[in-house]
Amino acid sequence: MESFAASLLNSLDIALLLFVIAVGLNIVFGVLNVINFAHGALYMLGAYFTFTIVNIWGLPYWPSLIIAPLAVAAVAIVIERVMLRYVYDRHITDSLLLTFALLLIIDDLVLMIWGPGIQVVEPPALLKGTFTVFGGRYPVYGLFVIFMGLVMVWGLWALFTKTRAGRIMRAASIDRDMAQTVGINVPMVLTGVFAFGAWIAAIGGVVAAPMRAIGPAMGDKIIIESFIVVVIGGLGSFPGTFLGAIVLGLIHGFGGRYLPDISLVLPYLGMALVLLLRPQGLMGGRGSA
Repeated sequence: MESFAASLLNSLDIALLLFVIAVGLNIVFGVLNVINFAHGALYMLGAYFTFTIVNIWGLPYWPSLIIAPLAVAAVAIVIERVMLRYVYDRHITDSLLLTFALLLIIDDLVLMIWGPGIQVVEPPALLKGTFTVFGGRYPVYGLFVIFMGLVMVWGLWALFTKTRAGRIMRAASIDRDMAQTVGINVPMVLTGVFAFGAWIAAIGGVVAAPMRAIGPAMGDKIIIESFIVVVIGGLGSFPGTFLGAIVLGLIHGFGGRYLPDISLVLPYLGMALVLLLRPQGLMGGRGSA
């Protein structure tokens, strides 16, 4: 029971962190029709800004939850205004190649600014330590990750189903020309959505900073896992992103404990099975982000 409980909690914190990152990727795709390969780099910037705020500026961890995502969103606005908006009307592969180039550029900028070394951010004092669950020990910070993930799930669901801003984003994703006709400033919406997706990615980076080593390539791995989540759940599907994150979290949590020899292969096997049996994803077409 102790082993099962530990695996379940590990699965949940992995899944909800993946959801926070992957849902921003899916929102950008659903509204802008852009496969944003640079999303992982924006997540990485959130973690590095957190390191700067906490370890260099000497501020507590909590302000980084506000400052770092806003800073990354500002970077995203510049990217969208200067480069990305010029490829919206082109084939989707153009935006994929552009955002992949941005990923490489941001990786090199991080190397130039922060260096190639691994950085560490300590969790705040309130979230240090462990607690006992079914006889086993589990880090308190893991519960914070689960809590933040659940807050994001609820907040984004409420945004898209209960608010005017959510309805505007959905309208722009369905038919931009019609949205423009009824008075929606579509270019501003597209800029806002890209910045919003970056803001979400940066929150993931801030939350991940005290639990994962911060390094120049950390965005590359997370973007691959985010794409696996999106493929499993379905492109453009908000509930699909949540389901895909849960599936991948369970694969990591239980596979790493019970099938360690093949644990690295399991996510790709899961994605391959979904692509073979249900190419549109488990919930593709049932609810767009």
